Amino acid sequence: MFSWQCMVGLLDVSVPPDFTDETSGDVLVPEGGTVKLTCRARGHPEPHVQWRREDGLDIVIREPTNTKLRVSSYEGEVLQLWKISRTEMGAYMCIATNGVPPTVSKRIMVNVHFHPVIHVPNQLVGAPLGTDVTLECYVEAFPKSINYWVRDTEEMVISSNKYDVQTVSKSAFEVKMSVIVRNLQKEDVGSYRCIAKNSLGEVESNIRLYEIPGPTRAYNGLSPDEEDYNDQLGSAERDQEEEFSNNILERSRSFAPSSSEAPRKGTHSSIRSNHVADGDTSAARSPTNSVREFVIAWIALTFIGCSMAI
Repeated sequence: MFSWQCMVGLLDVSVPPDFTDETSGDVLVPEGGTVKLTCRARGHPEPHVQWRREDGLDIVIREPTNTKLRVSSYEGEVLQLWKISRTEMGAYMCIATNGVPPTVSKRIMVNVHFHPVIHVPNQLVGAPLGTDVTLECYVEAFPKSINYWVRDTEEMVISSNKYDVQTVSKSAFEVKMSVIVRNLQKEDVGSYRCIAKNSLGEVESNIRLYEIPGPTRAYNGLSPDEEDYNDQLGSAERDQEEEFSNNILERSRSFAPSSSEAPRKGTHSSIRSNHVADGDTSAARSPTNSVREFVIAWIALTFIGCSMAI
């Protein structure tokens, strides 16, 4: 007789992880609301699901009891975010692994929408005339807002020779608005409004630009070229006065009587003494006064010389 042996084998097939259709897609949630993210994965062995933020920031877990916990990763197929804020906006990564390569991941974008908010670092800005001054506003909004500047005259401020208008993105929901006012003049001072609007609302904030005193050169009605010319002319005149004074002094010495001669009776000298006592600086005279005195002395000596000659 034939004998039969029966053997039973177990075939274990490993299947890499894969996501099912139940996995969430990108979501849009109002600020302060609650969002539920689901990540269903299949495979063999049973996949392990983990959540992380793409930007590397912590995930904020809030409980209905208002307790808050920050974690770098979260384990589980369902991630629920309570009372979400704008800072939690961004991409969340669902990662599934079961030891069978490859590991799979899905990127889910969470957008938090809210009406615009404006932060102004300085609402009063002062600058001297003739300088460049920068006005700044920081806007937070999602969806992204339309941003622009308006003066108190209701004139829209746009880039030109006078203004340099810039908008720089700081994050997914924050931008920096700035306007540089070149060569500040009196007509530029006043109120400047930064305005932001999106589908959820509109907001504006005022910045007051005013003039402050600055280091300025005294204005005498002359151009710089004219001032330089006058400075040179004044220097030449001073040189001529000095030369004239020296000539007067020499001629006065030639006409002056010797020390042995005494002035005639009835003749009075009008020469004023230029002697300055030691330590007495109050007797010092300006060059203009000295020239005047030399002229008077020369006339007096000439008169004395003529009288003696007679």
